[in-house]
Amino acid sequence: MVVLGSLISLSGLAILLFRTASLGGLSPALVGWVMIPLGLLFAGLGVLRNRRKRAKKGPGPVGNPIQRAKALPRLWKVWRSGKYPELQRSQVVLWAAALVYLVSPIDVIPELLPVIGVTDDAGVLVWLLSSLSVASGGFLRWEKDHRDPSRGIEAP
Repeated sequence: MVVLGSLISLSGLAILLFRTASLGGLSPALVGWVMIPLGLLFAGLGVLRNRRKRAKKGPGPVGNPIQRAKALPRLWKVWRSGKYPELQRSQVVLWAAALVYLVSPIDVIPELLPVIGVTDDAGVLVWLLSSLSVASGGFLRWEKDHRDPSRGIEAP
């Protein structure tokens, strides 16, 4: 959320500085002045969310981005078999909805609006990638904790 909020604020600033034509019938000044505080609000909420997550002091996700990407097929397979209860069905439904939204030609904010039109797609993509990364990192932690060292395999 911090990155998305920063991008929204910077987009609003760019509109204020460089855009002179109207944006979908709206004044560029109005759009810019609305986007800057909105982006700052998102960034602030992201900072608060990150602090709250760190305060929980639970074991965090493990693995680098390559390991996490390679773990996604295993995560899917183990989740489908019912052996990985940490991943909720609602999370998988949200991922599917995000994928459908990204490939769908229907948008909340159409791409006809420069800068703003791409922001909603970028936000969904950033959320999807970060959510998948955190979930696969948590899965790697779960995999590590559920191995049976005497047999060299995962415990059932």
